[in-house]
Amino acid sequence: MGVTRRVFLQAAIAATAVGTTGVAETVLAAPASAAGSPGDVVGKVSVGYQGWFACIGDGAPINGWWHWTQNWGQPPSPSNTGIKCWPDLRDYTRTYQTSYAAFGNGRPATLFSSYDQQTVNTHFLWMQQNGIDTAALQRFNPTGGEGPTRDAMATKVRSAAESYGRKFYLMYDVTNWTNMQSEIKTDWTDKMSAHTASPAYARQNGKPVVCIWGFGFDDNNHPFTADACLDVINWFKGQGCYVIGGVPREWRTGTGGSRAGYLGVYHAFHMISPWMVGAIGNVAEADNAYTTYTVGDQADCNANGIDYQPCVLPGDLSGRQRAHGDFMWRQFYNVVRAGAQGIYISMFDEYNEGNQIAKTAETQAWVPANSGFLALDEDGTACSADYYLRLTGDGGRMLKGQLALTATRPTQPIVPTGGDTTPPAPPGALTAGGHTTNSVSLAWNASTDNVGVTGYRVLQVSGSTSTQVGTTGATAFTVTGLGAATTYTFDVVALDAAGNVSQPSNQVTVTTDAPSGNVNLALHRPTTESGHTQTYASDNATDGDANTYWESTNNTFPQWLQVDLGASTGVRRIVLRLPPATAWGTRTQTVSVQGSTDGTFATLLASAGYTFDPATGNTATLTLPSTVTTRYVRLTFTANSGWPAGQVSEFQVFGV
Repeated sequence: MGVTRRVFLQAAIAATAVGTTGVAETVLAAPASAAGSPGDVVGKVSVGYQGWFACIGDGAPINGWWHWTQNWGQPPSPSNTGIKCWPDLRDYTRTYQTSYAAFGNGRPATLFSSYDQQTVNTHFLWMQQNGIDTAALQRFNPTGGEGPTRDAMATKVRSAAESYGRKFYLMYDVTNWTNMQSEIKTDWTDKMSAHTASPAYARQNGKPVVCIWGFGFDDNNHPFTADACLDVINWFKGQGCYVIGGVPREWRTGTGGSRAGYLGVYHAFHMISPWMVGAIGNVAEADNAYTTYTVGDQADCNANGIDYQPCVLPGDLSGRQRAHGDFMWRQFYNVVRAGAQGIYISMFDEYNEGNQIAKTAETQAWVPANSGFLALDEDGTACSADYYLRLTGDGGRMLKGQLALTATRPTQPIVPTGGDTTPPAPPGALTAGGHTTNSVSLAWNASTDNVGVTGYRVLQVSGSTSTQVGTTGATAFTVTGLGAATTYTFDVVALDAAGNVSQPSNQVTVTTDAPSGNVNLALHRPTTESGHTQTYASDNATDGDANTYWESTNNTFPQWLQVDLGASTGVRRIVLRLPPATAWGTRTQTVSVQGSTDGTFATLLASAGYTFDPATGNTATLTLPSTVTTRYVRLTFTANSGWPAGQVSEFQVFGV
């Protein structure tokens, strides 16, 4: 698993513990102009997004209970856990059984996998619903065994950000990364920079955003010299990037957890984001941090033309730090009154440290009975599962000037009921306008309400089930991330400030466009596999290069190769290629095709032999009897006359 930030902090805190005396009310004069004008991080709330939870059976290359447990090969239990509290599972459509006892309400104790696209979509929907602007996807050393899963997570986050109108950027954590100076450049050039083509990739001052966390920390896990750090920062600047530094909280003084002599490194960043997890745990400590660090940090950044993005955390739930939101709100108040250019939330989904804002078990009814985990009501105040998402949304509104600066927390732990009980009228005349291969544009007439309509929920309807696919304050919305040549049905409901929900509008049914021409739906899409030999990994099969190839583990049929098309899509034809070189002699591979929209696979094409002949391009075409809607396409190999393994250089999928 490696050494993470939490391991370092426990050692560093002792050297520079924040005091707990007094409540300082120092208020800065108007800060100098920010180095950057409002963009995707300046004037915005960014949340740290781990995306590092997996479960055995989810299809992830890592094939383990990644980060849920200490022993990833065994299911979570009271004696094998890596978390401090339990998530609220009610919004997930797919979860995985653990070895914990049932919840207090009798429901089975299951957990989500970040590898399921629906999980990531759910998280980004929560961000959309609560006005959270930007997600910083954590990326640790990707050269080891975690690399393929992390690569796939970047693609899943990109898809979710595009679907829910959020921004995302890469945040490299260099902890324990031995060859960081060269490998981080290669990783960006060869893999991650491709994501900047997405309209959802965060930009600041017109530049794609990259954060590097870990330069200047004074411990053995971050041994990089100042020259090495400057080389990396300047290299990313040379690539046209806006570079954020996740730095020690004592960065300005070069004491405590910071190495001395690194001020030039810190000043090379476009934005500075000091780490605070483990340093504060109550309101008094938050106020002391304001006077000890925040005031001086902001002044230094102003003087040097650097944007400042202080860290705000909800508190470790297992340590009873949260004080039903008062601790987090005090931090929002302090950094906004200091004039910060942005805010970084630590973290969105960090159930390992107990510092997550994502939905969390409300009461012991939603916690495994034998776990010992606390719920959000641990101090006697009932809190809804989404409370810290809502609190973050209000903190963002205060940062943006949409809510007056106030030291009094405006967010109620439970959304009040009573008062206005009249729902809005149903939205009228829902119509589907333009559509593409992966999107549908909807419009409707405004709803009316006795007090006032606050927004609309857009729902995708399948039989008796409705799934929320977006929210908006307008009377139009474009649903994205859809499959090509696929029929969808939608309706819309209206909401008011009291939480009343209208009856749905009329339904509209629309079919997305079929792919035009021979569009390879699998190109550059993430892959998984049963295994590979040497360096011939599955991502070679969708990289667009016929000279690179996947080769399964030898002498162990059956073997499989799978591609994730990103959304349920009409599929009719599969083309498999081998390298065109004549050295690849004629061979016949026995292959079957399976498809899935939710992880449960069905046979699309029965097992048959396909001949690959270099004289005719070393290509085989597998045509389905009819167009099938599927998201995951899996090839299962049971024989190869030319070599004892499955072999594919290009795995291409077409809708026609």
